[in-house]
Amino acid sequence: MRHKDKSEVVFSDDASALIAKIIKRYPVGKQKSAILPVLHIAQAEFDGWLSVPVMDKVSEILSIQPIEVYEVASFYTMFNLKPVGKCVIEVCRTGPCWLMGAEDIVKYIEKKLNIKEGQTSSDGMFTLKTVECLASCGTAPMMQIGQTYHENLTTNKVDDILDDYRNQGVCISHFAKDKIKA
Repeated sequence: MRHKDKSEVVFSDDASALIAKIIKRYPVGKQKSAILPVLHIAQAEFDGWLSVPVMDKVSEILSIQPIEVYEVASFYTMFNLKPVGKCVIEVCRTGPCWLMGAEDIVKYIEKKLNIKEGQTSSDGMFTLKTVECLASCGTAPMMQIGQTYHENLTTNKVDDILDDYRNQGVCISHFAKDKIKA
């Protein structure tokens, strides 16, 4: 979904109600504190990524400057600033995972899907990202798809995992707005 400007960005009634409840958690004038959950909702609401008009709408909702939203969205790898596939594969690239073969797993996925890190497969199913620590060092190498950790990876396990997601064919975003408790 492409928006030319923030006036074209319209949240669903459920998302708007959830955003309003989250903002009410914070004192008047401190609504910026809601930025992370609101960005998660926005990303889940608008095809798994945050366009500039969507981020501008978030800044309007929170009564903050657009740059404040851009800074947060561009800092965290959990936010996507360009369109992504139905399944975002996030492979941990920190020391323990790398030592246990994460680099080989990334290269294997790139070859299997005919993409490079940061790209989306031609069928629009998978986007491959490398990310900082996912806190599963004891089960390295590992990757996360949606909210599911896949640990102790081998190329055979990767094949099975990707085939399973492909067969499901559903959108598995990194974050599900229904997980937020308002």
